[in-house]
Amino acid sequence: MLTLPAPNPAQARQIRLLAFGDSLTEGYGLKPSEGLVPRLQSWLRDRGHDVVVLNGGLSGDTTAGGRVRIGYSMARHHPDAVMVELGGNDMIAGLGVRAAEGNLGSILSQAGQKDMPLLLVGIANPRAGAVEQAEWAAIWPRLAQRHGTLLYPDLYAPLVAQPRTRWSELLQGDGVHASAAGVDLIVGALGPEVEALLAKVSLPDADGS
Repeated sequence: MLTLPAPNPAQARQIRLLAFGDSLTEGYGLKPSEGLVPRLQSWLRDRGHDVVVLNGGLSGDTTAGGRVRIGYSMARHHPDAVMVELGGNDMIAGLGVRAAEGNLGSILSQAGQKDMPLLLVGIANPRAGAVEQAEWAAIWPRLAQRHGTLLYPDLYAPLVAQPRTRWSELLQGDGVHASAAGVDLIVGALGPEVEALLAKVSLPDADGS
């Protein structure tokens, strides 16, 4: 009896994840292989995810700058999901919390069109007073709820949780940007939230169906 080979199932194409942010996303001060984007991509691929992480980081960018360029980044990269990490430079420059929240809301609205899966990544402001710290901490869950995004409240939480004796190892000389070791620690904590984001992506098969 002649047995015909079973047809190969159509393979879904690779997921395109846009990491949109500032120098923390871009990989400031690190070798090309050590930044958040390449390390996150390696972490995800090691766990079996067929994904390319696209670097939409820009050193020095504020939420106002991100509000202007998110549309261009979406048009350029055609992502299937977006991770947004901005706000640190607003804090450093002493820009207003309300303005940052408004800018981030616009970024999420623009990026979230057509039910785009989104992950909002917050950051704490340890140099501010208690009242301002609380104001910043409150905007991330509020934005996530308002825009229906996933949330990772504080990018640097895994570093801050370490003993102070390790901070010089986990930060670059400027005391602001994560070192390669710090990035790996961040990725290990952030990675599961990104996996949850990828789980919300629905891709057509290779034949377009």
